[in-house]
Amino acid sequence: MQHFAIVTFGCQMNQHDSDRIAEVLRGAGLSQVPEPEAADFVLLNTCSVREKAEQKLRSEVGRLGVLKRERPGLVIGVAGCVAQQEGERLLKKLPQIDLMIGPDNIPELPALLADCEAGGPPRVRAEFDLAAPSFLAHNLAQGPALGSPSSAGRSTSAFVTVMKGCNERCSFCIVPYTRGPERYRPAREILEEIAQLTQVGVREVTLLGQTVNSYTDPSASFAPAAGERASDWQHTAHERARADESEFPELLHAIARRAPKLARLRYTSPHPHHLTRSLIRAHRELDVLSRHVHMPVQSGSDRILKRMIRRYTVAEYLERVTALQGAVPGLTLSTDIIVGFPGETRSDFEQTLDLVARAGFVGVFAFKYSERPFTPALKLGDDVPESEKSARLAELFEVSNAIRQRYLSSLEGSELSVLVEGRGKGGQWGGRSERNEIVHFSSPHELAGRLVQVRIVRANKNSLLGELAETVDALAPAEFAASVAEPMAAKPLRRLPLSPV
Repeated sequence: MQHFAIVTFGCQMNQHDSDRIAEVLRGAGLSQVPEPEAADFVLLNTCSVREKAEQKLRSEVGRLGVLKRERPGLVIGVAGCVAQQEGERLLKKLPQIDLMIGPDNIPELPALLADCEAGGPPRVRAEFDLAAPSFLAHNLAQGPALGSPSSAGRSTSAFVTVMKGCNERCSFCIVPYTRGPERYRPAREILEEIAQLTQVGVREVTLLGQTVNSYTDPSASFAPAAGERASDWQHTAHERARADESEFPELLHAIARRAPKLARLRYTSPHPHHLTRSLIRAHRELDVLSRHVHMPVQSGSDRILKRMIRRYTVAEYLERVTALQGAVPGLTLSTDIIVGFPGETRSDFEQTLDLVARAGFVGVFAFKYSERPFTPALKLGDDVPESEKSARLAELFEVSNAIRQRYLSSLEGSELSVLVEGRGKGGQWGGRSERNEIVHFSSPHELAGRLVQVRIVRANKNSLLGELAETVDALAPAEFAASVAEPMAAKPLRRLPLSPV
């Protein structure tokens, strides 16, 4: 077995897992190819949050099955949440699959592949690492050099996992079943990985976790969360507000101290419970934090939020995000919304539309409710017709897109600080502002990984077109990487251990 390909479905966590899987396989001597048709091993890294993702998996397995009949030696693997959720059941439904592996078993992949190659039967490895949680880190000693022209996009930004699993138990969500309970990564590991990423030219880090802002350092290196001014909330009981505090704000401060040359720090996905006074203060005090936060709300109806077991009200949500925007002028919000949840009436949906308008979300990621195995919402039934779900989803997008378009148009004529990610197909540079707007502009200089000022000349549907508003030095990529990197220690860069996300 010489070549592998990975097909990824789902969220940033899945993409991060796929990147780490690729590093594990390259470390075992395999080479990655872009297309499954050229691979000896194809791994489908799956998502089970929505039914559509599972349907895509079945379709892809069927397509690969045709390829496998032509090339009997092809090995087909399934990783991620569907592997964790379905296990042996999926093997019986889709006999083309040779291997299934859960998110916590990624380091075992080379040995499992060797077993397949030796003629072993189909295998399922999907065990949570509850007793000794471990996390996959970037392998900085492998693959194309971070900061090289061929990996400019990779050198600009990186995902870093800080926790996994979820304790919230929302009635619609399968994540606690497929990712397990919350486990937190020691702060020293997080800080070391981010410091090493900045040493090789990474400018932006996004912290990942299912409820990322619930973070508590298992090594107890932070002082207990203060729960400061918890009594200031009008719509949250004082005791509940104190319980909502976590050590996530302390982690953000520690990252800012350890990696002072980091240009931007983002995180996803947070829970409204843990948008606390301490976290709001961190946003006010830390310039490195992006002026954009993705804060899932799911519904604008208190009745539906209660059925979803979200454990907050619309008034509580609005109070907290309004306090955040008050502390950081210009901060923008995006959100997740489910339409057609069991029992959702027209009145409930109209309350959601009202919340979208009141909060002014510049991005709405909305989906139709679909029944998921093992979730409490199954007991509620699925009583909203599919046609009504589709109509509500279209109406929600019409409202949210209009808000987004007005917002983007308001930026015409302004100057934004853009972190350049790379060139697009048309040759223009592309990057994101500190508020996460996508910006395109032209320049003859090598700008990947640089922060530049761009004057916005036109708002498109989902992005902005601009022109460079400053004179830049024509640094070569290697010279630029050296200019932003922290001083390297005399000893060689230590390779972080590979372990599951």
